[in-house]
Amino acid sequence: MAPETLFQTLSDPTRLRILALLAARDELCVCDLTQALKLSQPMISRHLAQLRAVELVSDRREGVWIHYRLRPDLPAWARAVLHTALDGVARLEPYRADRQKLRATARQRARCA
Repeated sequence: MAPETLFQTLSDPTRLRILALLAARDELCVCDLTQALKLSQPMISRHLAQLRAVELVSDRREGVWIHYRLRPDLPAWARAVLHTALDGVARLEPYRADRQKLRATARQRARCA
């Protein structure tokens, strides 16, 4: 991954929000992200496709669900940049509110299971 590609990817607010949520959890499905970010499924899927294309995230299929996670094999320099960026925005809005919505969604899902 070229440094320019990583920084260009991180410059989009929606992609940065998605990455922040993925960093907070091991794995999320598109439905988790749409509920937490209050964005449409096509928009979330388009950004996830871009994140997958630049090899920041990987996916796995489970039935009809596709789960995404940060790639565990990111180069050390890219992981350090991503970690620093996400630490820097963790207490800012809308990133903090996104995590709260994600926790609320997880609690609702647990009650329904």
